[in-house]
Amino acid sequence: MQAGIIRYGSLILGVFALSTSAIFVKLAAAPASITAFYRLFFAVLILLPLLFFHKENRQALCSLSKQEWGLGLLSGLFLAIHYVLWFESLNYTSVASSTVIVTLQPLFSFAGGHFLFKERVGKGVIASSLVAMAGCVIIGWGDVQINDQALGGDFLAFIAAGIITAYFFIGQHMRKQLPVVPYSILGYTGGAFFLAIYALSQQVSFTVYPLQTWKDFIGLALIATILGQMVFNWLLKWLSATVISMSILGEIIGTCLLAYFILGEVISWRQGVGIALTLAGLALFSVHKNRTSENKAHTGQSDCSA
Repeated sequence: MQAGIIRYGSLILGVFALSTSAIFVKLAAAPASITAFYRLFFAVLILLPLLFFHKENRQALCSLSKQEWGLGLLSGLFLAIHYVLWFESLNYTSVASSTVIVTLQPLFSFAGGHFLFKERVGKGVIASSLVAMAGCVIIGWGDVQINDQALGGDFLAFIAAGIITAYFFIGQHMRKQLPVVPYSILGYTGGAFFLAIYALSQQVSFTVYPLQTWKDFIGLALIATILGQMVFNWLLKWLSATVISMSILGEIIGTCLLAYFILGEVISWRQGVGIALTLAGLALFSVHKNRTSENKAHTGQSDCSA
């Protein structure tokens, strides 16, 4: 019981920390590729002492097979591609439009969980997920753009949603045996390497940025990545990628609230309705997921909390 409270409390913390991501990205005066690169690069620097001065983490990393090294680097590639597609989509479509598309991420998780991990998803789980996703759509619908250029950006966001789901599925597999620090360092290092290559291909500067932007880079690394995304990596040992993907829908709510307090953006009545609907959907999802978990304990069957 206590372990469950800690895990779901950490999940809420991770969602809130991840909600700062869009704020830091918006404040950073740098190209998207550079912002994404330093987000992962600084995260690796922060985590390195936990690798070098922790014997278990060092041994776990050194004992990886070639296949596991490959999977870890592949997760980093997926993370890098997600960032590139996500940020590039914002050059063609609105933040709201892109957000609406990203709410489709749980659909990828449901499909992948079924085929890869034989997870069984009940009608209640699906219905509550649709309610939560509908709330996210309502939050962003007022700014959705419909034209050829915007559709191109929406397509990039759609692919980005699928790519980040693949990243979490690799984590769900690897975290069963590998501690969170070496797994995260492996993925973040791979992602930073691929992003550096992408930034070089764009011929953008790695150094000429104001002090405030460097603070935003560090905020992205420490808060949005270490306290946000890495918490999800830690939880993947006990929670499925499906549960993680559903919880990330709460990021939209956190971003709206932070934008209100930090950027002075107004929350409309429509967004308020969307926030309430999303929260209701996530609450119903949690209830149905717990029921499914209890049934699994009695029958031995797999479910979305596997």
